[in-house]
Amino acid sequence: MGSMKVFLATLVTLAVSFSVNACPLADQAVLLAFKAALNEPYLSIFSSWPGNDCCSNWYGVSCDPTTGRVADIVLRGELRTPFLKKPTGQAIFGEIPACISSSLPILRIFDLVGNQISGKIPADIGSLGWLTILNLTDNKLTGGIPPSIVNLGSLMHLDLSNNKLAGEIP
Repeated sequence: MGSMKVFLATLVTLAVSFSVNACPLADQAVLLAFKAALNEPYLSIFSSWPGNDCCSNWYGVSCDPTTGRVADIVLRGELRTPFLKKPTGQAIFGEIPACISSSLPILRIFDLVGNQISGKIPADIGSLGWLTILNLTDNKLTGGIPPSIVNLGSLMHLDLSNNKLAGEIP
């Protein structure tokens, strides 16, 4: 009987720690939509995104240790040769889905440097009130810089260079 109590206590402990360490379902859904909108055929980065523990096992994703919410997305393309200034071809392709900015409330770092990301910067990017780094340089983004970007009160680093953006800076 004593071993049964120990077994049940261990089972409960494992269940509690699994639910504490698992990525919140809302964050996981956003990351899976992000993954579905993008294509990465060379490095298999997204193959590290199975299961529900995006806070510790998903490449390029970090979570806040206090809240357990997704705090950083850093998925840089392969480094460019400094002398040639040309991409080597290993990068992420696709568009940034709009759900990134509306569904990750404590995202602090969003870094997709050196990829082949196309389309527009999400219009409501300014809703990421905790964002301190937005680095989308060396992609193929088009359109204008969304006016909502002025709402990023915590922003300390912004780099949108080497894209195909047009229009005025808000």
